Amino acid sequence: MTRILHRSSRSAPPVAASAQGSWITEAGGRRLLDACGGAAVSCLGHGHPRVVEAIRRQAGQLDYVHSGAFSNAAAEELAEVLVGHEPGGLAGAYFVSSGSEAMEAALKLARQYFLERGQDQRQHFIARRQSYHGNTLGALAVGGNAQRRAPYAPLLAEAFSHVSPAYAYRGQQAGESEAAYAARLAAELEAEFQRLGPDTVAAFIAEPVVGATLGCAPAPAGYFRAVRDVCDRHGALLILDEVMCGMGRTGTLHAWEQEGIAPDIQTIAKGLGGGFQPIGGLLIASPILDAIRDGSGSFKHGHTYVAHPIACAAALEVQHVIREEGLLPRVQALGERLRQGLEARLGQHPHVGDIRGRGLFQAIELVANRDGKTCFDPGLQVNLLIRDAALAAGVLCYPGGGTADGLHGDHALLAPPYTATEEEIDIIVDAMGQAVDRVTSTLRREARA
Repeated sequence: MTRILHRSSRSAPPVAASAQGSWITEAGGRRLLDACGGAAVSCLGHGHPRVVEAIRRQAGQLDYVHSGAFSNAAAEELAEVLVGHEPGGLAGAYFVSSGSEAMEAALKLARQYFLERGQDQRQHFIARRQSYHGNTLGALAVGGNAQRRAPYAPLLAEAFSHVSPAYAYRGQQAGESEAAYAARLAAELEAEFQRLGPDTVAAFIAEPVVGATLGCAPAPAGYFRAVRDVCDRHGALLILDEVMCGMGRTGTLHAWEQEGIAPDIQTIAKGLGGGFQPIGGLLIASPILDAIRDGSGSFKHGHTYVAHPIACAAALEVQHVIREEGLLPRVQALGERLRQGLEARLGQHPHVGDIRGRGLFQAIELVANRDGKTCFDPGLQVNLLIRDAALAAGVLCYPGGGTADGLHGDHALLAPPYTATEEEIDIIVDAMGQAVDRVTSTLRREARA
């Protein structure tokens, strides 16, 4: 009997006994290839010796201090590594313990920025449907994940509104060019600014590559340039959520580098510390830092574990490993191998509607009918069936439901470690092929019975 309130109270999950590299070993001895990094977290796999040693060393030197009284060397150095060269104008950092905490901090920082500038009317935030920005109430309110929002809708603030996702597979119209689709989405955002009152909008918030809710969906070319222009035209901030897609996951350290723009605030987490310690953070543009320093002089926010020394030391070593071992080009190469393998194995499968993503951040969208893009009955929970079939083949993937509209649609997300081998990538492709074949053939048989 377990005394833990697990995600499912009907059955306890298996116990993980150990992990090394790309593999997790259960208590019973079964080894599983971690093809999703939990939730795109374990960017260096498990048990990386350099990171383990950095944690041991920091714990023996300084385990914890409160940020209200002290800074610490690990946090200072991590900030210097991330923004010392001011990428895209990002010049400051703030470290918390999760992606949800990072988004909460981003919302408060954006609001305080405008208060410092005497623009207290800026109290609206615009985000997108089919997005996900965290599970705390503020982060849940800004997100567009219908299933996760629904139980808590009465508790969610009304400061948030949503526009269409950048979701070419279902959103781009027949005969519409990529440029026209991007322009249409930007026009919708402009219309939402006008509906709310342009000078009342604090920020537009988006994931450069949408993760868990939409399944690794990148925006059409030119989209982020266009929304950056909308924000700039009306004096609003652009907040980019790179909790899942950032820190090298898509092949560049920041996913926004591939869009030709930079945010005013960027949230980061999962790949920041690779799961070795809980950590998330904000990267902040100079004008926001200057407004606070020249105004009230303090960020009106805080948590007990802000800039935790051991978490920062772990993240610092993760970032050193990514740079010193040249892992970003490896993410690009392995990502191409994964994408090509999935296309070869499943690209023409009658129940695979789309294969999409960037780098080692790829997803498969499952459909009942490929030609019509028809979704499976959500009651079938096809994404969970795919997860279980992949697990039976020895591979962990990350399933998602409600892909199409919040209720209908299924996908399976893949996010293997940057340190994975080519052989492991091929194992993932083979297992996912087996899983899709097994599940869809079973569903067809049951439909005929």
